[in-house]
Amino acid sequence: MLLRRTNIREKLILAKQRDKSADKILNEVYRLLAKEEDTQKRIEVNLNSKNTVISNDFNFDLLETAEIYHVRHIKKIAIDYRLRFLDSRYFKGEIPQEAISKIKKLEKEHELELKGFKILAPSKLFKLEDRDDPILFAPIGNDHYYLIHKWGRDLHPLRKILMWPFKSLVNLIALVVGVSYLITLLVPNGLFSKESSSFQFWVIFFFMFKCLASIVIFYGFALGKNFNPAIWNSKYLKT
Repeated sequence: MLLRRTNIREKLILAKQRDKSADKILNEVYRLLAKEEDTQKRIEVNLNSKNTVISNDFNFDLLETAEIYHVRHIKKIAIDYRLRFLDSRYFKGEIPQEAISKIKKLEKEHELELKGFKILAPSKLFKLEDRDDPILFAPIGNDHYYLIHKWGRDLHPLRKILMWPFKSLVNLIALVVGVSYLITLLVPNGLFSKESSSFQFWVIFFFMFKCLASIVIFYGFALGKNFNPAIWNSKYLKT
């Protein structure tokens, strides 16, 4: 007669049935799971809270100094890359579980309940869901913030250059002048008269400048656009 193979799962079930403390262990597991679920819900509530919190009582000895940033550092990057730094409740994307786990870890280490979360991200992420490089912060106080988690894909390498015209009115005018000049250079000689002259060149340049400026004004003012320094921490959706 062949010996029956041993089913480890069955042995585990038998061992649990014989253990008089099994029910107590299960109750403890249920209690821990319920506590974990309550913590998860509390953090989600705090991430969507309308209450303004400017500081969390961190234990500074436990903080990583490399992850501490002053608001001026955040503002500079927000303006350079046309990002927004707003309360997490305005964020329309999904905050990943990894970020929630880091919040739980920080709360346990520092024995506190974190509030006042902020997110640095492209403007569109505060209007619709996307994946472009959001960063979650918590306030430390005195205009300093602690970086908790970064997720999503990195920004396009040319974004800073592409957003340069939106940093100020001077930058925008310089771009319009430069593009007008380049277009004028592309106009064939003698297109409007038999002989080319500097006067003709500048007349064409002025015409090109007016056309481009009109387009920029329509796009900027009619669509409610604004410059980076005015929107980096603005909760209103016009960008």
